[in-house]
Amino acid sequence: MDFDPDGGTFGARPELFAETFVQDCPPDIARGAADLLTRQTLAVTQQPVRAAAWRDVPTTYVVCTEDRGTPAAAQREFSRRADKVIEVNAGHHPFLSQPHTIAGIIANLL
Repeated sequence: MDFDPDGGTFGARPELFAETFVQDCPPDIARGAADLLTRQTLAVTQQPVRAAAWRDVPTTYVVCTEDRGTPAAAQREFSRRADKVIEVNAGHHPFLSQPHTIAGIIANLL
């Protein structure tokens, strides 16, 4: 990640994006995803959460076991409050690398 405290933003480093976040995607998908990269405000990392839907609605967390951006161990910790946890052998963006798998997970939740 590239943090710019003076500008108040952060974002993925374009030169590392493919190998870190979409290593399991076909090259054309990885290029298309890289073309959509945009910086985000640092404020999202500093503001307290005022409301969390997971407290009131059933939740499912998809742990991406091959994620190079957010280690699976960290995801498992993040998922501890979810009602259901599903592990997928995928990188950071399984909706790009395995859209049918993710669509099936969603369909089974309905």
